[in-house]
This record gives sequence, C-alpha cells and structure tokens, in this order.
Amino acid sequence: MSGAADTTAAKKPGLALWLPLGLFGAFFVLVMFGLFRPASRDITSQMIGQPLPVFDLPKIAADRPGLAAASFKDGKPKLLNVFASWCVPCAAESPQLDELARSGVSVQGVAIRDRPVDLDAFLARNGNPYAAIGSDPTSALQLAIGSSGVPESFVIDGKGVIRYQHIGVIGPQDMDTLRQKLAEAAK
Repeated sequence: MSGAADTTAAKKPGLALWLPLGLFGAFFVLVMFGLFRPASRDITSQMIGQPLPVFDLPKIAADRPGLAAASFKDGKPKLLNVFASWCVPCAAESPQLDELARSGVSVQGVAIRDRPVDLDAFLARNGNPYAAIGSDPTSALQLAIGSSGVPESFVIDGKGVIRYQHIGVIGPQDMDTLRQKLAEAAK
C-alpha cells in the first residue's frame, strides 16, 4: 500500500514546479506593462528659473566674438545653443537655427571641446547663425547650466535667467514651441 501512495505523490506537481512558472509570469507581465506604458522621457531641468552662472568664454570662431554671461542681461531674450563641430546631429539642426536667426532671434553658441579649425570648417559647411560663439574646452559651462550632451538649447530671458531647455536636435516640429518660449521670455 505504501507503494501506491508514493506513486500518487510523485504525480502531483508541487511548489517547486509552480513557483518558477509564477515568477516568470509576473516578470512577463511587468515587461509587457513597461513596453506599453513606458516611463516619461521628459526631463525637467533644475536650472529652469535660475540665472546663468557667471562665465566669460573666449572666442573660437574666426569671425565671431566670444561669449559672456553679461551679454544675456540686455533686456532681450536669446537662444543659447550648446553644440560641437564633431556632433553629427548638430549639423542637422543648422537650418532651423538659421531660420530663427533670420527671423530676428539672437542665437548664441557654446562650442564644446572643439578646435578653431574644426569649428570654422563646420560653420562653412553648415552656416553660421550665431551672433557670438564661446569656447568651452572642458565642458565647464555646459555642466553648470545642466546640459548633458550636444546639441542642447536654452531660452534665456533678458535678465539672464534660463526659461526653457530643449534637449536634442531642434527639428522643424520644434520651431513653434521655441518661438512661443522666446516670446514668453520677452515679457
């Protein structure tokens, strides 16, 4: 009789079988939930509403002056564009920056870890919408304003306060938002 009881117990699936299957099912549900409801990709900068740090960057382009924090305190909003000649996406946003400059927006540039000869060649190929370009060879200003990569752009009001941060390439789809943020910064 004990032989029949042993056979019945061996045929019943135990916790050892269902626990891994249950854990896999729970993991699968979590993964699917993450795929269909991804986390927000919006990054809110801690620098929004903060004044630009004090800086005075030397010129890097042959035909443009350097850039200083004081130039942002003239009562007029400006677009501060963080870019580099070695940045492929930076070339992609050149037509939009040029359009903004032609429409009267003062576009100021910060060249990150760049060389004058490389930057001049980049500007010759892609256009030069910048009123001034400062050299940031160690990314000190880039980090101080909360920028983590290139390209990034900031709307700065006429008092030198950061009002908006655009991360990544400025595409045609971003132009209305940038114009709106620049208009708000003018108030």
